[in-house]
Amino acid sequence: MYEVTIEAGFSGAHVLRGYHGKCGRLHGHNWKVVVTVATDRLDDIGMAVDFARVKQETQGILAQVDHTCLNEVFPFTELNPTAENIAKWVWEMLSKRIEGTAVAVARVTVWESDSARASYVP
Repeated sequence: MYEVTIEAGFSGAHVLRGYHGKCGRLHGHNWKVVVTVATDRLDDIGMAVDFARVKQETQGILAQVDHTCLNEVFPFTELNPTAENIAKWVWEMLSKRIEGTAVAVARVTVWESDSARASYVP
């Protein structure tokens, strides 16, 4: 199995609904998103997938939440905008964008700080 990993990021604010503590108030992060795609085969030139393609698709997804209050962006109008839910959302969106290619999204990790992260692994 081959894995290709890229990093991207966005800035955004959120309120964790139902959370009793500081994070229950509006606050922001400079989020880092790490995406890993996997495949069991390489193309004719020995690549699993072009890093640039994965990064471009990921950045297109993150542009929807960059410099926003995530609570105001669907699906986070309904889902709590936790790092866990953001990771699954990125996975779902990216999976649709690369459907039909030889790679699958294997893991999405969302860092809300240098020491706190959550991952979605299907």
